[in-house]
Amino acid sequence: MEPDSSVTIQPAKNISGILSLPGDKSISHRYAMLAAIGKDTTRLENFSTGKDCASTLACVRALGCDWQKTDGSSNTIEIYGRGPVLTEPSSSLDCGNSGSTMRMLSGILAGQNFASELIGDESLSRRPMARVITPISQMGARISAAPGERPPLRISGSKLKAIDYTLPVATAQVKTAVLFAGLFAEGETTVHEPVRTRDHGELALAAFGANVYSSGTTSRIHGGQELHAIEARIPGDISSSAFFLCAAALFPESQLVINGLLLNPTRARLLDILTMMGLRLSVTQLEEHHGELVGSVQVNGGGLKGALIQGADTAALIDEIPVLAAIAPFTSEGVEIRDARELRVKESDRIAALAGNLRALGAEVEEREDGLKIAGNQALHGSELDSHGDHRIAMAFSVAALRATGDTIIQGASAADISYPGFFSTLERLIER
Repeated sequence: MEPDSSVTIQPAKNISGILSLPGDKSISHRYAMLAAIGKDTTRLENFSTGKDCASTLACVRALGCDWQKTDGSSNTIEIYGRGPVLTEPSSSLDCGNSGSTMRMLSGILAGQNFASELIGDESLSRRPMARVITPISQMGARISAAPGERPPLRISGSKLKAIDYTLPVATAQVKTAVLFAGLFAEGETTVHEPVRTRDHGELALAAFGANVYSSGTTSRIHGGQELHAIEARIPGDISSSAFFLCAAALFPESQLVINGLLLNPTRARLLDILTMMGLRLSVTQLEEHHGELVGSVQVNGGGLKGALIQGADTAALIDEIPVLAAIAPFTSEGVEIRDARELRVKESDRIAALAGNLRALGAEVEEREDGLKIAGNQALHGSELDSHGDHRIAMAFSVAALRATGDTIIQGASAADISYPGFFSTLERLIER
């Protein structure tokens, strides 16, 4: 799909089918980075197919760590670990659209004995990086950025010192960056969060052999630990599942099964919220792989009530809020989202993008500085919408369009490739008309 491409979504009568999803982005990023600074060869099945994780792999290769895809359809890669000492890159490290790559890799680069520069595309270059610059600088690395503390980031690595750091805003990416930097620091690095965020960084470190201690909203790691290679199958991306789960939630007769899905408790709040809203949902075949819970989810549609999303729920659902907002008009009580100012500085200003596209579909919506209030029991009509170059906006409104009257055209639909190439063909396969 070309960058300026559009997709037309036609109304649906039902959603049904069985699917497995590409590997979770959050885990794929972290496993690739830790594999690079570990020993020996790490083999990862079902690695994320998204462009963001491809950016991480490209940066890893530019730092002297080779990898290759193996034969087969499971998107398996083998990463040949370099150990803790990487190679100075010959040019800037291109993170593309991936804030995850830029922020988390900063923690590893801070502990190297060379200077490097992290760059990104136009969207990423507008995103603030102060939250990662501050703690990494306190650990002893020198970091400079463009005005407004935006990319590119120039990092001069050094011997790091451990810190005891309290995150001003709940962000798993920065927590992970500090813990990764802690591997290269003298002493014990401690990170405190205002509310608990996803713990994939801690679980990944443990999977690769590090001793990391977590209790509540505090995590600790000692420097100087060596990592070893692992073999793992990455569970299906639960953030991507949100679009299909919400599509199924729109139709009372829907039947959907998602196999091999990530069910990490710090990420599975979405399932609780959808159940509270009226979706009938059951989990089977629950297993643990490298500390991560994986299972199959079976969904049957039902009438949707409303929801108030605020506080810790907002932090836990930050990636899923766009699609929850997009389906809000079809709930009986509406959806109110608070404490979500973070959405203003994602790939787009997601609060403004959600409000604008909902209004274009004919919805009544109140836009606030830190959230949205969307009335329920609304009828939407097809329209032409703008993805704003944001993958989650493009996918969220493809779901809302299924219940609109008439066709909906989403401009810039190829933004979905950032996290889920093939999303639209997968959605179409589940639609009954």
